[in-house]
Amino acid sequence: MIVLLHGPDEYRRSERLHEYLAAIPEAAKSLNISRIEGKRFKLDAFIQASEAFPFLHDRRTVIVEDLLKHQKAGKERDEFKLVLERLPAWCDVIFVENEDIDKRGALYTHLGKIAQVEEFAYLKETDIVRWLGELARSLRITIDNRAAYRLLTLVGNNGRTLLNEMTKLATYVRPGGAVDEATVDLLVSDDTEENMFAFVDALAARRKGLALTKLRHLIADGQAPIYIIFMIARQVRILLQVRELDGQRLRPNEIAARVGLRPGFLTDKAIEQARGFSPADLERLHERVLSLDHKSKTGGIDVHAGLDLLVMET
Repeated sequence: MIVLLHGPDEYRRSERLHEYLAAIPEAAKSLNISRIEGKRFKLDAFIQASEAFPFLHDRRTVIVEDLLKHQKAGKERDEFKLVLERLPAWCDVIFVENEDIDKRGALYTHLGKIAQVEEFAYLKETDIVRWLGELARSLRITIDNRAAYRLLTLVGNNGRTLLNEMTKLATYVRPGGAVDEATVDLLVSDDTEENMFAFVDALAARRKGLALTKLRHLIADGQAPIYIIFMIARQVRILLQVRELDGQRLRPNEIAARVGLRPGFLTDKAIEQARGFSPADLERLHERVLSLDHKSKTGGIDVHAGLDLLVMET
């Protein structure tokens, strides 16, 4: 069996890998699982790992991580494709790609013919809310839809982060308890929004180095680049509204009510940020974010490079 697991949803991708490995008894795992890093891939090492006989079990598994991103064209890649086609009957190979991959690549195309390819895109909001309900039942609590959408707004669509927050909420309400929107607001911090504010702050101040650092923090927090683009576009739209209302000399509380912001710090921060841009600058930034969104979804640009370029050209 040859399997390729890829896609941005790290949590579901990891859970699927765990399901495959669950067939191997715990006592035999260390003896029958080999892991190879793609950036240090050597064909001889792969052949040695795949041809080794299983011990205390009937199958052996080789996990290869991030090979598609790092393997280059050449004789070794061609030989590797031949090796995959004549694997020992007892060997399973699982390719795990933790970053975006080029589906036009020769190895991806080849695996599409000989392997079971499973892609883990982020779930749609409605599917995540349904999953949160299922997760709540497994934790012996309930969560209503308003609370689920609020949680999604605060922490994003990263499955592992959502699991951690749901576990925290379950501990608070205890078995049999119910999680509502007020409970979510009480226990879940809006780190994404705060980090996004810090990122836009740096953009508004034209501090490109700091903006790149804040961008790295957003990515390190588990936010998918596509989701970051969505959040930037959302923040720029907010700033466009705030800039116009501030120009009309409305009070902060009135601006908050019109735009849908929380009164206080977040509204004051949005006003400060909006004043750092001219209306024309904000319009141009909004157009560039929408263009980046389109190009990243159609393969016109690498999303990470596009985000870096957005910062450097602002």
